Amino acid sequence: MSLQRRSLLLAGAGLSACAPLPRVGVGVGSGPKLVAEAALPALAPPAPREFRAAWVATVANIDWPSRKGLSSAEQQAEVLAILDKAAALKLNAIILQVRSSADAIYASELEPWSEYLSGTQGQAPEPFYDPLEFWVSEAHSRGMELHAWFNPFRARQSGAKSATAPLHLSRRQPGLVKSYGDQQWIDPGEPAAAAHTLAVIADVLRRYDIDAVHIDDYFYPYPVVEANGKQELDFPDEQAWARYVQAGGSLERADWRRSHVDRLVQDIYQLLRQTKPWVRFGISPFGLPKPALRPAGIAGFSQYDKLYADVERWLSEGWLDYLAPQLYWPIAQKPQAFGVLLEAWHGLNPQGRHIWPGLFTSKVTDKADSWPVQEVLQQIALLRQQRPGSGHAHFSMVALLQNRRGLSDALMAGPYAEAALVPASPWLRAQGMAALAVAEPRLTVAGEQQLQIQLGGAQRHAVWLLYGERWELRLAGEHLTVVSTGLSGLVVSALGPNGLEGPRLGWRLQ
Repeated sequence: MSLQRRSLLLAGAGLSACAPLPRVGVGVGSGPKLVAEAALPALAPPAPREFRAAWVATVANIDWPSRKGLSSAEQQAEVLAILDKAAALKLNAIILQVRSSADAIYASELEPWSEYLSGTQGQAPEPFYDPLEFWVSEAHSRGMELHAWFNPFRARQSGAKSATAPLHLSRRQPGLVKSYGDQQWIDPGEPAAAAHTLAVIADVLRRYDIDAVHIDDYFYPYPVVEANGKQELDFPDEQAWARYVQAGGSLERADWRRSHVDRLVQDIYQLLRQTKPWVRFGISPFGLPKPALRPAGIAGFSQYDKLYADVERWLSEGWLDYLAPQLYWPIAQKPQAFGVLLEAWHGLNPQGRHIWPGLFTSKVTDKADSWPVQEVLQQIALLRQQRPGSGHAHFSMVALLQNRRGLSDALMAGPYAEAALVPASPWLRAQGMAALAVAEPRLTVAGEQQLQIQLGGAQRHAVWLLYGERWELRLAGEHLTVVSTGLSGLVVSALGPNGLEGPRLGWRLQ
């Protein structure tokens, strides 16, 4: 946690950010004291498990920053507002877009700063700070995971305004980047292009304490129709295709394209297993399976044929840890029925990977075609009914932040009334239980009827609070402010990577 953030938190308690928090019973006067009680952890209920996430898109300033050109302080204030809202909603993960168009919202020697920060690609925040480092630290301080979201092949988005910086791939290796419609695209058929994307992901993986690497549905671009309005514009990969044919390649062109995407997906998964085996790999593809594997009555766009994404193979091979198919349709829309598609993806999952569908939460608006709030609530209810203990992700955070039509209030009063831990991924190697030791907490009076619990040991914690006979679960980082009235005990465990919960310890308040 930053010293500035800690200062703000401690100011209300009359404490210096440079001084250690006083321990209850040692110079605190008549404040409550903690007494260890070995039997208490067994009384706390098992923690509910459900992935609850929201995408935070940086492209086109969809979610953050709210506009280009904000100062570093304004950008940081928006980060804190988003994360405070996410914590109030009892979300347990943020999926943050860190690379939208061969650019970066973090300090990189491989790609330029994103224009969606300053307005000018290649311009660092001023005064300098590293946004990704800030996001990771602040998410963890609230007990939440931070998943780093990469666009693997897009090089320039249609709404981009800034001139490309000298560090951009289109300037350094222009042969790897192709124009397609009103966008620029890294050619998946060029081995050097895929190697560059892999190097970018490896750089973030090694330097930042992220909990997952996440890629979305942009593999080959969505088709653009030619000016005549009748024919789709083919992706301009003739040079790479000609080299393949001349070298004796035998695949059909569509299968050849799919092979490049397959290879990148497999390489990312292997990179994670070799570098940080506990970090998960998530993919959020278009929500319909390939036509040959669809349930009866399901119809629509084929990512297998148009984006060259063989998602079903990735699931079958186990080249990912979670799939977040974009199920962006209402329950009652029969050609893309939400519940039918959910079961279809689970049926294509022989390795038992997580299936955490994306919900089109931003479809709740003030416009005439808005979804009712009940659509989102009913989708969550259906998810819990069909696949209890799984989870979901909201696209995107802005709808929750704005509490559109009372959506956030309804979530907090209903399905998110109780916190939940991220489901475990037992096929992944843990970072080690030794890192999940819990130190004895310290208490500080933080205001009228409020206590601050200072936690030691791991970065993130699960804290069970006992009020009379009622247990309340909270997620926390290094500290947690709680209502003191009626609080009689607490049970604390450290949270590790991939859903791991360490041993619980308990204390009574006296």
